[in-house]
Amino acid sequence: MGRFFDTKKYTQEGIMEYLESCFPDSLLADGFDSCIIGVTQGTDSGRVVYDVEKMIEVCMEDGMTYADAYEYLEYNTLCAYVGEYTPVYIENLAEED
Repeated sequence: MGRFFDTKKYTQEGIMEYLESCFPDSLLADGFDSCIIGVTQGTDSGRVVYDVEKMIEVCMEDGMTYADAYEYLEYNTLCAYVGEYTPVYIENLAEED
């Protein structure tokens, strides 16, 4: 576990291969593979990290409003604890260029 890798960006397929090979116990949020932005390191290594804003966008593509998408995710996904490898959900507070 814990191989050092370069800082190149991974394709979606590359991200999934990396998780499967290095963190096979990681849990995933169904339908949101495109929203994965990383994986935790340190004492809780192997928890998949998702971007909440990207998850909202995925829900909106299915016809939900922004508010409905956030409420849906909050109730069904963001607050769910499913064990040691429960994913981490990040709301990016930094300004983007």
